[in-house]
Amino acid sequence: MESVIDSTAKKQLEFFIDEHREALQRCLDGLTEEQARRSLVPSRTTLLGLVKHVTFVEKVWFDEAVTGRTRAEIGIPATPDESFALADGDTIASVQQAHREACENARQATASLELTSVLPGNRRGPLPLQFVYLHVLRELAQHCGHADIIREQILAADGATS
Repeated sequence: MESVIDSTAKKQLEFFIDEHREALQRCLDGLTEEQARRSLVPSRTTLLGLVKHVTFVEKVWFDEAVTGRTRAEIGIPATPDESFALADGDTIASVQQAHREACENARQATASLELTSVLPGNRRGPLPLQFVYLHVLRELAQHCGHADIIREQILAADGATS
């Protein structure tokens, strides 16, 4: 964190976004496929589903909002709820790889933009990159909290401690 204290606001936001992206990647480390898919709540929320959902989030905010392409053109679900749904072929490795790729594409899409740059493709209308970064950071932080709790419950139920 000390490396970005005196950096620009954009670099600071990117640092914290990346920190939360990495935390969500790590929530699957050391788990079995069954544990990653285990559902502890009535919704579709699972650890694997959370990482799949944040991949959707990356594409909504850093592809759809930046380029104006539709969700169908991008190849993502129409709604956030659908983005938690796991396909039979989804594995820890495949979902983590898709998430890494979406994050890298997001970094590339915003590399030349300023915080005041207006992204034209959001359903709400044009939004500045700063708003998008703050929204994504908020959403990632929320899902990191979900992941921490779910992982802790899964490991405790299986007699593990970390």
